[in-house]
Amino acid sequence: MKAMVLHAMRKPLVMEERPVPAPGAGEIRIAVEACAVCRTDLHLLDGDLPHPKLPVIPGHEIVGRVDALGPGIRSRALGERVGIPWLGHTCGHCSYCIAGQENLCDEPLFTGYTRDGGFASHAIADEAYAFSLPEDDDPAALAPLLCAGLIGWRSLVAAGPGKTIGIFGFGAAAHIIAQVCAWQGRNVFAFTRPHDPATQDFARSLGAVWAGGSDQEPPERLDAAIIFAPVGELVPVALRTVRKGGRVVCGGIHMSDIPQFPYRILWEERQIRSIANLTRQDAQDFLAIVPEARIRTQTTRYPLEAANEALDDLRSGRLQGAAVLTP
Repeated sequence: MKAMVLHAMRKPLVMEERPVPAPGAGEIRIAVEACAVCRTDLHLLDGDLPHPKLPVIPGHEIVGRVDALGPGIRSRALGERVGIPWLGHTCGHCSYCIAGQENLCDEPLFTGYTRDGGFASHAIADEAYAFSLPEDDDPAALAPLLCAGLIGWRSLVAAGPGKTIGIFGFGAAAHIIAQVCAWQGRNVFAFTRPHDPATQDFARSLGAVWAGGSDQEPPERLDAAIIFAPVGELVPVALRTVRKGGRVVCGGIHMSDIPQFPYRILWEERQIRSIANLTRQDAQDFLAIVPEARIRTQTTRYPLEAANEALDDLRSGRLQGAAVLTP
């Protein structure tokens, strides 16, 4: 099979020919149709995430067809289309798994980080962490739903039922969740990099009632704010935008250090919380509403061998929506 492989931090991915892997007990093999590129992949390459499996094939927003079944597989069929997310395996017996918090499992495996992912023509996945996807939809359009959509959804749920939602960092996750908010009747206030009118126009096209730079004040106090940009300096900025009792949700897996800020902007029962990974229930809940909300992803497509170019474009902000590799 073909795969783009990371051998060392801060080095480009390398195209390799590898034997097609065989699935083990409880596993399926997927012929990859598309794999979206996530900011988490950048954090992996940059060494922001500790203890990766090296060498490793990145990629955790995988759409493909089941083309081999390991021993004991009963719920999947050859040729079925499935999606594979970031959380690839949990132990099932730690206190978090038992309590229904499998996203905090003590012994997890993560797709494209501690097990090989989808920047390849084939991938192995646990049967239990594969989700059925529409057979007739465009696989490249589906791929961003598997992380940008899922983490965005978990962040939105954590933000609570407020009517006014601020979104800091209008990338792949934000462009999906803005559509969910519009469908739910909420008002989105989009905060982009300063002096970025193109992204602000993009946010308005997806239903944002206001869009401006992160150096600007919104026209009203917000019920909650979600930070997708990996920028710690935005935490006190977001706190200043929310009303008394409001929430600030940090939706990324990595963020630069949060600077010191005055207690008065946290006081009055404002809250800060983080989002870690996802659960299978998150996937079931979110994927069920995608057709109802008529979510449409915007993608820029790259061949598999152009993975490094896609990562560079994501890093520099040269694309709107999501980058997707198509083997």
